[in-house]
Amino acid sequence: MTKEMEPLDENQPTLCRDCMTEIAPPSAKQTSTPHQDCNHNRLLSHAELRTLSIAHVDCDAFYATVEKRDNPELTKKPLIIGGGGQRGVVSTACYIARMNGVHSAMPMFKARKLCPDAVILPPNMKKYSKVSKEIRSKMLSLTPLVEPISIDEAFMDFSGTERLHGTYAAKLLANMAKEIEAEIGITVSIGLAPNKFLAKIASDMNKPRGFTIVGEQEKQEFLASLPITKIYGIGKKTAARMNKDGLSMISQIQTMDASILAKRYGEVGLRLHRLAMGDDTRPIKSKRETKSISSERTFRKDINIREDLEKLLWKLAENVSLELKTKQMAGKTITLKLKTSTHRIITRSRTIDQPTQLAETLFEVGADLLKPLSDGTPYRLIGLGVSQFGNLEDADIPDLIEPERTKKAEIEKTMDSLRKKFGKSTIIKGRSIE
Repeated sequence: MTKEMEPLDENQPTLCRDCMTEIAPPSAKQTSTPHQDCNHNRLLSHAELRTLSIAHVDCDAFYATVEKRDNPELTKKPLIIGGGGQRGVVSTACYIARMNGVHSAMPMFKARKLCPDAVILPPNMKKYSKVSKEIRSKMLSLTPLVEPISIDEAFMDFSGTERLHGTYAAKLLANMAKEIEAEIGITVSIGLAPNKFLAKIASDMNKPRGFTIVGEQEKQEFLASLPITKIYGIGKKTAARMNKDGLSMISQIQTMDASILAKRYGEVGLRLHRLAMGDDTRPIKSKRETKSISSERTFRKDINIREDLEKLLWKLAENVSLELKTKQMAGKTITLKLKTSTHRIITRSRTIDQPTQLAETLFEVGADLLKPLSDGTPYRLIGLGVSQFGNLEDADIPDLIEPERTKKAEIEKTMDSLRKKFGKSTIIKGRSIE
């Protein structure tokens, strides 16, 4: 694994990130000596420097960095982006604020206590989206295989591009990062590895302005020292369950037999073992044009009873789920739409931990969003939509903590199989019966 300013191996290819020159690596005694051509120390040295092709690029404190770029007076101040109300949450915190313990998704009242001197600004999504597109354009100029996973991060696959550009992925990425910083005013951190799982972890290792390389030969050693929460899909509840079983580090999973993990955790256990060994076969897929999938229903008469609205909501969830499955897509952000009798439109959204395409999940989140809005107000329309699409391979991962949820997911998948084989009307859920 590369880590800037560690002693460099004289036999490994080395690249200066500032002047893009390949240089003979200095000996261990010379690691503090700047590269004479550009007077900088940011050197990348790794045995697989010229061969790795899967990258994860992540903007550093994106929203806050954009705001500081546009207002230099904020440069040295702690800055928090998010809702300023009593129930607001932190969207992004700059690194100065993070040093005080502030982090994303933290309640704003708690962030204020930790960092009372912070400047708090509401998100400007229109501006952030514009910057995101500028960065995405630079990515696409290097490879068509760019897979965005949010507004400020994306995977890139450089397989087969060396002939086109006349150089290797690490050099293209280092130059891209330099251009983004100089031309757009944003810094990024990069992870370069044999697969998506490792690249994603690597990009978070040396922020900000980091560039971390994890090679095929060292992947298991690299993962061994990390906690199990670094494996995507392992949240706080699942980690707590595994901690009770004596598992807290990835190294422990690496030493266990896959069959034992499967017996203890089922399908999740096999996935844990595969990722703990650094194996991930998910391909990088280019951005889909579809921004959202939704379904809505306008009523003949206004409805103000929650139970009646939920019956319609279930049908919408089934419609959206069917389209997601047909298009082989899954989304993380679920949005409920209501229109009152006076034509006022109300929307509420929630982003869940992993992408879904299941009607049951869509309905549960939608019904929860509907609950506080069912106060007797008459509505003339209800809609349900999904956006922020992710990898289908990451969708609806079995839950160790909530087996009932996993059971519902398995039932729905079985129903889908039966419908595909015998027809859509072969089997229906009780909610679908009038």
